[in-house]
Amino acid sequence: QNLCKLATTASLDGFYHKPRIDKHLLAPHCQGLIGLSACLKGEIPTLLRAGKTEAADEAARFYLELLGENNFFLEVQHNGIPDQEIVNRGIPEMNRRLSIPMVATNDCHYLSRGDAKAHEILLCIQTGDTFDNVDRFKFDSDQLYFKSRHEMADSLGHFPDAIANTKLIADMCEVDFGKKTYHFPRYDLGDGLSEDELFKKLAMEGFEERLAKIKKKRPDIDEQVYRDRIKYEIDIILKMGFPGYFLIVADFISHARKIGVPVGPGRGSAAGSMVAYAMGITALDPIEHGLIFERFLNPARISMPDIDVDFCIEGREQVYDYTVQRYGGPEYVCQIITFGKLKAKAVIRDVGRALGVPLSEVDEVAKMIPDTAKNLKKALDEVPAIRDKCLETEAKTQMLEVAMLLEGLPRHASTHAAGVVVSDKPLCEYLPLFKGKDGETITQFDMNFTEKQGLVKFDFLGLRNLTVIKNCIALIEKQGKTPPDLLHLDYSDQKTFELLQNADTTGVFQLESSGMKELISRLKPASFSDIVALVALYRPGPLDSGMADNYVERKHGREPVVYLFPELEPILEETYGVILYQEQVMKIAGVLANYSMAQADGLRKAMGKKIAAMMEEHRTLFMKGAQENGHDSQKTEELFNLMEKFGGYGFNKSHSAAYALIAFQTAFLKAHFPVEFIAALMTSERSNSDAVLKYMDECKAHNIKVLPPDVNESDAFFNVDNDCIRFGLAAIKGVGEAAIESIVENCEKEGEYTSLYNFCERVNLSKANKKVLEALIKCGALDATGDKRAQMMAVLEDALDHGSRIQKEKADAQLDLFADSGVGICLPSNIPRMPDMDEWEGKVLLELEKEALGFYITGHPMDDYADIIRKFANVNTVTLQDVEDEKMIRIGGNLKVQKIHKTKKGDLMAFCNLEDQYSTVELVVFPTLYARTHTFLSQEQVVIVEAELQKKENTVKLLGEAIVPATQAETLWAAGIVMQVDAQQHKPDVFDQLKPVIERYPGNCVSLFNIHINAGHPDVMVKLSDEYKSDACPGFFQEIETILGPGTIETRCAPVKEKVKKKKRWSQKQVT
Repeated sequence: QNLCKLATTASLDGFYHKPRIDKHLLAPHCQGLIGLSACLKGEIPTLLRAGKTEAADEAARFYLELLGENNFFLEVQHNGIPDQEIVNRGIPEMNRRLSIPMVATNDCHYLSRGDAKAHEILLCIQTGDTFDNVDRFKFDSDQLYFKSRHEMADSLGHFPDAIANTKLIADMCEVDFGKKTYHFPRYDLGDGLSEDELFKKLAMEGFEERLAKIKKKRPDIDEQVYRDRIKYEIDIILKMGFPGYFLIVADFISHARKIGVPVGPGRGSAAGSMVAYAMGITALDPIEHGLIFERFLNPARISMPDIDVDFCIEGREQVYDYTVQRYGGPEYVCQIITFGKLKAKAVIRDVGRALGVPLSEVDEVAKMIPDTAKNLKKALDEVPAIRDKCLETEAKTQMLEVAMLLEGLPRHASTHAAGVVVSDKPLCEYLPLFKGKDGETITQFDMNFTEKQGLVKFDFLGLRNLTVIKNCIALIEKQGKTPPDLLHLDYSDQKTFELLQNADTTGVFQLESSGMKELISRLKPASFSDIVALVALYRPGPLDSGMADNYVERKHGREPVVYLFPELEPILEETYGVILYQEQVMKIAGVLANYSMAQADGLRKAMGKKIAAMMEEHRTLFMKGAQENGHDSQKTEELFNLMEKFGGYGFNKSHSAAYALIAFQTAFLKAHFPVEFIAALMTSERSNSDAVLKYMDECKAHNIKVLPPDVNESDAFFNVDNDCIRFGLAAIKGVGEAAIESIVENCEKEGEYTSLYNFCERVNLSKANKKVLEALIKCGALDATGDKRAQMMAVLEDALDHGSRIQKEKADAQLDLFADSGVGICLPSNIPRMPDMDEWEGKVLLELEKEALGFYITGHPMDDYADIIRKFANVNTVTLQDVEDEKMIRIGGNLKVQKIHKTKKGDLMAFCNLEDQYSTVELVVFPTLYARTHTFLSQEQVVIVEAELQKKENTVKLLGEAIVPATQAETLWAAGIVMQVDAQQHKPDVFDQLKPVIERYPGNCVSLFNIHINAGHPDVMVKLSDEYKSDACPGFFQEIETILGPGTIETRCAPVKEKVKKKKRWSQKQVT
């Protein structure tokens, strides 16, 4: 406890670059501690090196007196540092003078001597320095490692007592961090009831309220089943001693709802508890959904309940603050530390930076590491080309070697995203505390060690989708519409299921990824249980094992549903005979093999974690139970094997059902209130340009107009304006909350802004500063004033000076003339005229707009390539929907690489987004094409793509065959060149002028003359022989137009060739 308190105070109160304590603090907390005089930086060695022997003796006497005889030792070390020899001569003399025992030690900064250089590079990473900097922070020794007994004896053998004392101190240390009991926080009972009585009272009151609503909705329920369930759970919770836990969780959830912070319907196995449902902790009826209490709390295994709670991401902090205040303050309640580790890609980047390897080379190696690789060793096994790439230079070889040594080490400490610990006593009596980077108090022990101390942990998670729901409801109310009661929706709502079956699930919780959309399109959900199944099915295990395919095929009657035993049908009917949920495994064990639910939970755990020894025990137990029930042993063995195979992929149905509820709620809102829902989505992702752009695409798909930002119309967040979405000012980069508040508030009070000068006169210019004004001008938010963006940017400095002067004059006049009257004053201002100048070019307008917003809103870069794309492309992202599956198409768009992927063969491929003015489509670039195009793929630009269209129900994907920058399309893809010859303008000798030009530019394009004779005669097209094939290059076009006139030459594009059908080379399973 004393050590914990000292470490806590050092971090919370004494931190200056490093945690520190002083002697005054040490005195009251020295009981039970052993002290050593430390390394060269310690107080006593520092005094000895300075020749201050008397002061060193005085310091040693202080620690000896404070800690007690045989509890303070003088350290001797052998580390190769010259100053250490001075200390090693002084320490034995002190030992003789003061009779203070010595101890042999060695500072251990790394495990073995060979790690010394890796440690130096780690120091460079920590300090942001480079290895080649001679002035960097470093240790002047390579001996700061964990030395063996033999090495210690060799180097300090002349101090035998000191070496013996090393073992003595180790034997003296008897710190036991073992958990003896749970340290439940005190719950304020208030009304004189015991904790158990209050728990039971609140649980039963909540149960009766829930039951009344259930009976109203479903009158035919068996009420006794519900009453038996609540009684059983209450008895178990009381017996296990956990009522306080439920009271606390119910308390902070209740408070969250009172202050308007949305709370999720449940998370994890807690949704299987009727008590949690009754106390308002969860929002799912566990009996209706077939959820099992023992999956949450196993009475045969005493372990703390684990209830994770989702809060609106914007309100999580409020609930945490309440919990801190309610349960004793920061001494009793704090968040939990987590350690960021040096992971494969990050450690390559960090080490490369420290060693001075060129950034481009480091980036190249890092991008070769597959996302699926757990570590660098796995990455090298999967992609041997990484090693080859690193062997190209000595620097990169060293980078890889050091990175493999440092990988997995802690890089930094931060606050865990969810973990909160609440104690019955000051936390520092159980563990040390630490100050986070934002000044918050957190534990020095991570999650696992904190729980091992018996401390009670709660998980407060922030869920963005709950914030989306909250903001959507607010927008619905703002429009004067009646918001839906999300906890009492019609779970057979036709409009919602139409949306789901069309895979129109962008923005829908858990259901918006492209892979999930593909599964939805195949599965065609028609009930809430189908949504529960989707959440469980869309995981690597079910997808790779074929479980998802079986579910889909059986649901649509294309594959028979067969049950090995009739008793399985009631259990597996909802999943068409597929063992999808862990709860199904538990029920099968109970029905067929007489397992109690507590035993069945043990089987579930063994299957999920693939614990071989436990599985064999359960195989014997299962076979025995099934035999007692008269079941055929061969079929029982077959069933157990199936359970073992697929049960390991089984998902927690309680969690799946709880998240399916949020999925349904968000789908319902999108189906019935699409404008408000998408506006809420855009607000939630306002700082993420890619996400806002994605939702703008969604607006196009739903024919929802997005209005640009406007200082006279926009709020801080995305708003609904006559069934359109008005851009929010908070999504403009560089425009902060304080500036927005000033802009919106002033507009509401004093009316619209009429000019840039008028704007600067009225807003708080300390908040809406020059940077803010530049962003507003660039994105067009001040266009409503009627001035050009170029004009406003040209006079911005003058406008700011003018605004500051007018505001000062008004403030001075207010003080001087009406100090006592309380009467306001409005001084007239002479607004300067805008300079007469042209607006910026369209390209400049767009680029500045994108700079301010992160994307284009009033135009698109493709607008400049419209003619080329119209000539070469045969579809766009809208007409693409009408093209048959597996057809070859040609399409233009702005290409952006989303992910570089390493195949099992070690080849690189890319997943890209191709965006035109209408929408975005995914483009897959396989290794062969990637090898030809990777040099320009890295640059975001407009391209034309030939690809095979892949359609799976409502999802579309392009499999690239050729990619050409739009600027080179005519040169590379033109099949013919047509020259327009007007017989009325040109004499016959014009062909003599054209011939040498054509001969100077030989190429692959067929040359054609389109001869216009007169208005009454059709044009004549003449194809030249192949010897006059020409090159569609700018020089050729320029020379021809010099002879024939502007616009008299154009290219003709060859039609897209259909691909020769081969065996499919790509599927979800192959791209790993």
